[in-house]
Formats: sequence, C-alpha cells, structure tokens
Amino acid sequence: MDIQMNTAAGSLSVSDAVFGVEYNEALVHQIVTAYMNGGRAGTKAQKSKAMVSGGGKKPWKQKGTGRARAGSIRSPLWRGGGKTFAAVPRDFSQKVNRKMYRGALRSIVSELLRTGNLMIEEQFAVDAPKTQGLLAQLDRVGSRDLLIITGEMDRNLYLSARNIPHVAVCDVEGINPVALLRHQKVLMTSDAVKKLEAWLS
Repeated sequence: MDIQMNTAAGSLSVSDAVFGVEYNEALVHQIVTAYMNGGRAGTKAQKSKAMVSGGGKKPWKQKGTGRARAGSIRSPLWRGGGKTFAAVPRDFSQKVNRKMYRGALRSIVSELLRTGNLMIEEQFAVDAPKTQGLLAQLDRVGSRDLLIITGEMDRNLYLSARNIPHVAVCDVEGINPVALLRHQKVLMTSDAVKKLEAWLS
C-alpha cells in the first residue's frame, strides 16, 4: 500500500498487514479498557468494624434500659463506626496478550489512515524549544488537536508541546491505544512509520 505524505517527498510504501486491516471494535474496546484499568492506583481503603479502634465494651446492658440493644460503639450504624462493606486496596490490572495488544494497535492505525486522520511527514521538528515555533508548525498542518509520533524522542519538540492543550509528543516506544484514540489527528514521521511497521509486523 502507498500512503501520501504531507510534504514534497511524495508517497511511502507500507504493509497492508499493518495499515490495511479491518477495524475490530470489540478488540480495541477490550485493550483500551485494560490499558486504562492498568493505570488505576487501586489504593482506596476504609476501615471495617474490626479495624476501628475502641468499642470493646458493650455500651449498656442488653435488657431493661428501654434503648435498642447495642454491642459496640463502633457499629457501622453509629457515628465513628466502621464501614459495613469497607473498601480494600485492589489491583485493577488485566492480563493482555501481546498478540491482542499489537492487533488492536494495527486496527487503530489502519482506521486512522482509512478515515484520513493519520498524517505522514518526512520530518517534523522545531529548531528550539519554543511554543510559538510549534504553533506555527501546527497551523501549517491544520490541526491543534494532535498526537505527534517521531522515530526518536525529540527533546525540543517535547518541550515545545508541553504548554499546548490537546497536543502530545511521543516516540514509537511510547505509543499506546488511548493516546491514538484521544486526539483528533495523528501525525507520524516517515521513520516512525517504518519503526511501527517493523514492530507490528
């Protein structure tokens, strides 16, 4: 398959096995859910009746007081008592096979290309870590909601994009399904395309 680049360099040949696969919505949903769950801290914790200090003594005798029977001042019904179903720290991560993960990435980049939301440039860089320089480049390509993927991490590009909302920069090793779907458009350099193709083939 040949894809057009946004520069005078013409077209770039890529593999149909990576950039020409059918969109698998169920697989993409599963991988995105697993990826986002993996980022959850899972550190929420509450104290049950057994964990709250105090309450070892029965507050009043069982009968004869006219009040409802009570066995502990740390009952979940009382102020300062424990939680009935206390939350405990948990691991939200889900096992994802490498084959499924790569299959989802292939599906996403193929759909981006098919819908015209994947742009290819021979090179995309700024001379200095200046936000204004990158904004000029973004106006040239016609989008300010953009994920920029380069073959190697470009420090100037990364620093220039830090203060621009809806713009992110990463290298091929930093690609993830959520980032690919979060932005309106994705811009990749030609060397990033080749690296991604070698990784996902």
